[in-house]
Amino acid sequence: MPRQPRSFRVEAIVLKHSDYGEADRFLSLYTRHRGKLRAIAKGVRKMRSRKAGHVEPFTRVSLQLATGRNLYIVTQAEAVDSYINLREDLMLVGYASYVVEILDKFTYEEEENSAVFRLVARTLARLARGDEPELVVRYYEMRLLELLGFRPELHKCVVSEDVIKAEDQYFSAKLGGVVSPKHGKRLEGAVPVSMQALKYMRHFQRSSYKEATRAQVASKVQRELEALMQHYVTYLLERSLNSPSFLRRVRRDASKTIDEA
Repeated sequence: MPRQPRSFRVEAIVLKHSDYGEADRFLSLYTRHRGKLRAIAKGVRKMRSRKAGHVEPFTRVSLQLATGRNLYIVTQAEAVDSYINLREDLMLVGYASYVVEILDKFTYEEEENSAVFRLVARTLARLARGDEPELVVRYYEMRLLELLGFRPELHKCVVSEDVIKAEDQYFSAKLGGVVSPKHGKRLEGAVPVSMQALKYMRHFQRSSYKEATRAQVASKVQRELEALMQHYVTYLLERSLNSPSFLRRVRRDASKTIDEA
């Protein structure tokens, strides 16, 4: 078995960080070729640190890592893309936080998936350049679930395997897909899903991103899609997420500001 090099370079997305000691930070990274890694950036919180601006959350960065006793150690850091716009708007902070949080929760350390890396990098770039965030995130969810083996069945009833008719349906997170009204009404845990919402889920599932951007989703349907996807993701993860509640608070505050204007 070949020995792992003591030092190597990776391209990574910084998922999150936490302070350690007086001047260091733990980093959770998703890398192009090595999957998720944990590393420590020593001295990064010092005012004169050259690494500080390069290892913020949502940053795409090139890192030189050294193999430590328990963690990798960042010896060099250079931002490839800082996605600056993501930090200048609280709503975008919320969406970007959701993007990296579900990636972090779904993946294991050193489980390589370069397609997932490309997806998250493109998603952050789309948010940063001003694409419609709801559409960006719904497309991301669908693609991420597919890449990780959790593609929902949206065309056949997961109970009877009958082709779904053009009417409101149910969705079972436990069974991983849509359920016809006949079976959904009495199926424990199944939640209603409108045919309009199901239509857009199918569109995002089968389309390229360019094709997906042509969708014009009404606000009511956007909220339904958001709730349904978060219900499915939460079930799969068997835990609650932090970023959705942050997004809801930001939306409430924005609505109050508009009402008071």
